[in-house]
Amino acid sequence: MSKSSTRYVSQSGLTVGMDVGDKYCHLCILDEDAEIVEEGRVATTKVALTRRLSALEPSLVAIEVGTHSRWLSRLIEGLGHICLIANAYEARKRAGDRKNDRLDAESLAREARSDPHKLKPLTHRGEQAAADLALVLSRDVLVRARSMLILRVRGLSKAHGARLPKCDARYFPEKVTDLVPEDLGPAVQPLLETIRSLSDQIHDLDKQLDRLAEERYPEAKGLQQVAGVGPLISLAFVLTLEQPYRFKDSRDVGAYVGLVPRQRQSGERDPELGITKAGNAYLRYLLVQGAQYIVGPHGPDSHLRLWALRRAGGKNAKKRTVVAVARKLAVLLHRLWLTGEVYEPLRGEPAGEVSAA
Repeated sequence: MSKSSTRYVSQSGLTVGMDVGDKYCHLCILDEDAEIVEEGRVATTKVALTRRLSALEPSLVAIEVGTHSRWLSRLIEGLGHICLIANAYEARKRAGDRKNDRLDAESLAREARSDPHKLKPLTHRGEQAAADLALVLSRDVLVRARSMLILRVRGLSKAHGARLPKCDARYFPEKVTDLVPEDLGPAVQPLLETIRSLSDQIHDLDKQLDRLAEERYPEAKGLQQVAGVGPLISLAFVLTLEQPYRFKDSRDVGAYVGLVPRQRQSGERDPELGITKAGNAYLRYLLVQGAQYIVGPHGPDSHLRLWALRRAGGKNAKKRTVVAVARKLAVLLHRLWLTGEVYEPLRGEPAGEVSAA
C-alpha cells in the first residue's frame, strides 16, 4: 500500500460513510471485512454528531464536500477519527439507478474502504484564506445583483418605448434617471437607489481587496504584472489555489480550473469537445474575463495577445481562442507565482508584429 493510501487507514479497521443533509446525516459503518455493522441517522448538529462519533473507535469517516463539510471535518478529526472529504462529482457519478441517502452513505463507505483515491479527496483551505475568499465571492454576489437590477430597469423602460444608452454600471443611475419614462418613476426609482447603494458597497470591497493584496498576499501583487489581471483576479487565483506547490507542472492548473477540452476518444474517432468546466467556476469566469481583455481592442502588446491574434478566425474560433488564452493565463500566473520572476510581456516578440497581427 502506498504512503498516500495509508493516510486513509483507521486503527480500528472501521470505515464510516456519512451522507450529510441539512437536518440529518445518514451513516453506514463497515468492519474490516466490509460487512455492514450498523446503519442509522443522526441530527446534523454539533452536539448530536459529537455524541454519536465519540462512541466509535478511531475510524475512517468519508463525507462529501459541501456546505457542512468544513466544520464537520474539523469536528470529526477533533474526535480522533480520519476524515476523507470526497469530491462530490466523483462520488455521485458512481451512483447507480437507485439513489437515496442510505445507499449514498453505504457507497461512500465502500469507496473509501476499497480505494479512497477514486473519490479524489479534498482538503479545505485555511480559516483565514476561506474568510478572505468569502470577501471576493461577496463582491461577485453584489455585482450580479446590480446587473440583475440594471437589466430590470432597461427592460421596463424598453417596454414603455424608451431605450436606455449603454454606460458603465457604476454611473448607470445618474445616466438614466432623466431618460426613464415619467410614469415609471415610482417603479424604477427604488431600483436606481439600490443600484447606487450596491455600487458604493462594491467600491468599498474593491478597496478592501486592494489592501489584502498589499498587506496579506504579496504574491498576488506579483501576478498583477500581467495586463488584464488586477487585485480581483490575482486574489481569487491565490486564494483558490492557496499553495502553488500543489501542482507538479504549471500546465496542470489549466485542467484544475476546467479549461482543458473533454475527451471521448475511441479508436479512430476523436471528436472535438468543449472544456471540462471542472473546478472553481468563479475563478474560471475571471480568467476568461482577463483573456477577453488581453485579446480585445484595448489589450496591450504581449506574447499572449500575439498568439491569440494569429489564431483569430470566425465567431466560434474566437470563442475557442479566448478559452485557450484563459488556459494559458492560468498557467502563466501559476508560473509567476512559483518563481517570483519578472514578467516580460513580449518575450522577444517585436511590438509592431503584435499590433499588426
